[in-house]
Amino acid sequence: EHDAAMTFFLSGLYVLPESKKSLYRPPNNPRGASDIGYLTDDHVKQTLKYVRQAWLDGHEIGTHFNGHFCGGSGSVGDWTPAQWQSEIDQAVSFVTEWRTNTGWKDVDPLPFDYRKELVGGRTPCLLGQDNLLPTAKQLGWRYDASSPGGSQMWPEKRQGVWDLPLQGIPFPGHTFEVLSMDYNILANQSRNSTKGMPSRYPGWRTQATEAYVAGFERAYGTNRAPFYIGNHFEEWNGGIYMDAVEDALKHIAGKPDVRLVSFRQFVDWLDAQDPAVLAKLRSLQVGQAPQGGWNAFFKQA
Repeated sequence: EHDAAMTFFLSGLYVLPESKKSLYRPPNNPRGASDIGYLTDDHVKQTLKYVRQAWLDGHEIGTHFNGHFCGGSGSVGDWTPAQWQSEIDQAVSFVTEWRTNTGWKDVDPLPFDYRKELVGGRTPCLLGQDNLLPTAKQLGWRYDASSPGGSQMWPEKRQGVWDLPLQGIPFPGHTFEVLSMDYNILANQSRNSTKGMPSRYPGWRTQATEAYVAGFERAYGTNRAPFYIGNHFEEWNGGIYMDAVEDALKHIAGKPDVRLVSFRQFVDWLDAQDPAVLAKLRSLQVGQAPQGGWNAFFKQA
C-alpha cells in the first residue's frame, strides 16, 4: 500500500535441508551445529518461495549468516575475520546451491545472483562487528547493521563500510530508551519471555507502536536522521510486534520527504551525496534541529 522497501536478513541454514546439515562447518562449533533449528523440507520450500517474492517486490536480501551462535565458546562475538569469511562463504553457498543440496526440480529458481545481491548483513545478537568489518570491506560490502546500539544521528563509515546501528528511541512510560527492535522491546515488557500474559498484549502492542512512532517523530522534527526498525518474523507475545511495525509504518508513510527504503537503497543515496553535506548533517545531535531552518543549513554546508 505504501511502496515500502525492506531488507530481509536471510539465515543461510533456512534453505539447507536438515538431512544435509553436515555440509555446515561453523567456526568453533561442531559440524552441523546450530543454535537455531533447521527447517522442515516444506518450510525450506516456503522460505524459497517468499524470498523470491520479496525480491521481485523490490526488497533486498541481506544475510543473518547461519547458525546464530550467541553464547559459549563458539559465540560469533569471538570469531576472527577469517572465520567470518568462512561463515559468509557458506551462507552464500547454501543460498546459491539450494537446488543441488535439495535435489528439488519442481521449485522455481531464485531470480537473483546472491553473490551480487549480498552487500550487507546483521550478525546474530548484534555480536562480533569489529572482526566482521575487515571481511565485509574486503568483500566489497556496502553496509553493516550489526552495531549493538546507536543514537538517532546521521551515520558514518567504519573501516570503509557504512555503519547502520539499531537506535535508542523513547520508550513510553519509562525514563530510559529502548533499542529499535522487537526483541529489545519484548525484553522490557515480558522479561525475555516470548509468551507473556495475554491480558497485557494490547497494552504492549500500543507501547511498541508508540515507541517506534516516537523515534520517528523525534528525528523527523529535528535532525532528519534516518530511522531504522529491526523486526523478526515471529509470533512473540501473540504477534503484537509484527502488528506494531505495521501500525508504525502506516503512521510514517506519506509524510513529506519521507521514503521507506531498504538499507541498500539508503546507502546508494548516501554515496550519491556531497561528503561535506553529510559531515554537516552528522554535526546535528539527537533531537537537534538546524538553526535558522534547512535552507540556511544547506547554504552553510
